[in-house]
Amino acid sequence: MLHIGILSDTHGYVHPCVLEFFSGTDEIWHAGDIGTLEVTKQLAAISRLRAVHGNIDGREIRMECPEVQIFMAEEVRALMTHIGGYPGRYERSAKSLILSEKPGLFIAGHSHILKVIYDNKYNLLHINPGAAGNYGLHKSITAVRLIIEGEIMHNLEILDIPRK
Repeated sequence: MLHIGILSDTHGYVHPCVLEFFSGTDEIWHAGDIGTLEVTKQLAAISRLRAVHGNIDGREIRMECPEVQIFMAEEVRALMTHIGGYPGRYERSAKSLILSEKPGLFIAGHSHILKVIYDNKYNLLHINPGAAGNYGLHKSITAVRLIIEGEIMHNLEILDIPRK
């Protein structure tokens, strides 16, 4: 059983409530636009960190974090990238990866809009955790937490706090 925290679009800042929300997780997954390596250090101090770089991330972060991660979490094949689109409107390279890798869980950020959608066409759960940082048009700081047990994903919880 894995307790997972998922976030994106920190742009160099992690709200203390996000850090508290991820307390007790086994892994934290960051779907890009990290902003600074300080963010990765803060998150890695809480739990094992998996991260991909986003379009705003510079060379330093790109050296540490790939563009795409494909991995197993328990018995669920996960695919994570920053720019991915949504069911019915996937970005071209993301759709190609979905077709070739056949993930059960697809995670992407970029839009700053929290969405959790089951895609019946590709038999996967799509999660965009929204934005956990202070930069952008979003009105809330959001993140997601869930449990993966074998091939089952359950107990999905959402952190949604007003951005000040």
